[in-house]
Amino acid sequence: MNTKKIPTRELCYIALFVAVVAVLAQINIPMPLGVPLTLQTFAVMLAGIILGSKKAAIALIVYLLLGAVGVPVFTLFGGGFHRITGPWGGFLMSYPVMAFVIGLGADSGKKHWLAVCLTAGAVINLSAGMFWLAFVSKIGLTEAFAAAFAPFVIPEGIKMVMAFSIGLPVRYALSRIKFKSAA
Repeated sequence: MNTKKIPTRELCYIALFVAVVAVLAQINIPMPLGVPLTLQTFAVMLAGIILGSKKAAIALIVYLLLGAVGVPVFTLFGGGFHRITGPWGGFLMSYPVMAFVIGLGADSGKKHWLAVCLTAGAVINLSAGMFWLAFVSKIGLTEAFAAAFAPFVIPEGIKMVMAFSIGLPVRYALSRIKFKSAA
């Protein structure tokens, strides 16, 4: 049986990003068609870049589980399973996949591949949000596109540039930190 353990330092980074996503979820700008603009996706992008694919996906799964059981980590200090299954749930459910894809780009060590993966992660997130909104709200894809995809293309592009600019130096700095053993 393979029982690979995650080092304490890595667990702390995962927990830190759960908190970062929860905090940035509270920065909320209401949009005309109902889906709010938040900095959650910026935090997800940072998690992918800084933590890498597997740890970022774990952090976002933990975030969703906390929110699902009622911890107020979602936008407007919301929590509960109804938030995940509600109209905006597609965005939330895509976070672990988004973080994993972006993390793959960061893990590659190639900036151009990270840029491609950031774009793919954003498209995955917006598409999941759009399709879920159409399904749950029983509206057409054109209407869902207008509410959950189109208004967010430029803001997501800005978040991608910011995450790329901030995330890579932080990832590099964290990789250079040497910790002494307590033993």
